[in-house]
Amino acid sequence: MMRLSLARRPSRPLTIESPEPLLAVGGARVVLGDHVDGNGLPLPLRPAPDTMFGPRGVCIAGRAPALFVADTGHHRLMMWKNLPDQDNAPADLVIGQTDFWREGRNARGAPGSATFNMPTGVASDGRVLVVADAWNHRVLIWRELPTINNQPADVVLGQADFSGALANRGADRLGPETLNWCYGATIADGRLFVADTGNRRVLVWNSLPRENGQPADLALGQSDMITRDDNAGIGAGAIGMRWPHSIVVDRGRIMVADAGNNRVMVWSHMPNADGAPCSFALGQEDLFSIDHNRGQYNPNAKALNMPYGLAVMGDRLICADTANSRLVGRRLAALGADAAADALAGQDGLSIKGDNRWRRATRDSLCWPFAIAAHGDLVAIADTGNNRVMLWGAAL
Repeated sequence: MMRLSLARRPSRPLTIESPEPLLAVGGARVVLGDHVDGNGLPLPLRPAPDTMFGPRGVCIAGRAPALFVADTGHHRLMMWKNLPDQDNAPADLVIGQTDFWREGRNARGAPGSATFNMPTGVASDGRVLVVADAWNHRVLIWRELPTINNQPADVVLGQADFSGALANRGADRLGPETLNWCYGATIADGRLFVADTGNRRVLVWNSLPRENGQPADLALGQSDMITRDDNAGIGAGAIGMRWPHSIVVDRGRIMVADAGNNRVMVWSHMPNADGAPCSFALGQEDLFSIDHNRGQYNPNAKALNMPYGLAVMGDRLICADTANSRLVGRRLAALGADAAADALAGQDGLSIKGDNRWRRATRDSLCWPFAIAAHGDLVAIADTGNNRVMLWGAAL
């Protein structure tokens, strides 16, 4: 890690060896959904255009660009047509409910082409929008970014049609066309990647699907398309996963947040066979270890504790180290087996953890961040435990 002078990190206690600030020291530029009373305590989380309940997905996409938030607890997707520049700015569009003041799984009715049951991962290439509708065990695809409230999706994956909502389509046997508790989605290099979390695998479509129920082309985390064993049934190693949650792709490298094994798996190039082993992992000293924080109560520069979110910003891989309530950054150029983090946000040091640093939420604190998305010098954070989304600029 790099030495940091007092002038570069004011008003915070320093250790002799300190990480670089990952994000601006002053905290988030904009905070959305952050409603508290005069004592700093959260107000009731009634659905409205400016409230959220446990958001677990964020995405920045399009020309404007637009901001998408999976407001998971209210079972809806919120959209800001332009990046908001004021705290608690109301969203412009909502999908999943008939209006901003309603909530409930599948809009308190049957599953359809514009309903959600615990939406989580959100992805876009600026044209297509993808949402992992986790508890409906499906992925919804809009071929163009939505322009009206409750705009129906065009394609569904994981189910035969928009009315299906059972894990693995209600069958005992899974396949390349089924999903189970899918929590994450990514569009990269013309492919669609989905974290099929309950089946302990990542599915890959080599091109963006255009047909309902279209089967995937590749599975990572299992040796074939019909197995769903924890860690591929052979224990922790280079193949299996436990609770994969998000995927990021950078210059051909595939990186998966394997939350249940407290690590990030990295493939140095795009695999071409089911069950291809990863090249190395971050967060553990080897490919066979799985303990959170490497078996210790407190973290360190190499440890992870249930990492859920990943993003690439500039020359760094950013990881939402969720159960440690922090974000950690690693230089992409130095990425290798068990590489240490050299940048930090949300905590005062790399050996410290604690929701909101064991205090009330501030503009530079985190509580169980589940998802992150990078756009230029800006990071959007689903700060789930604080029921808010933060737009936080990179450190200068």
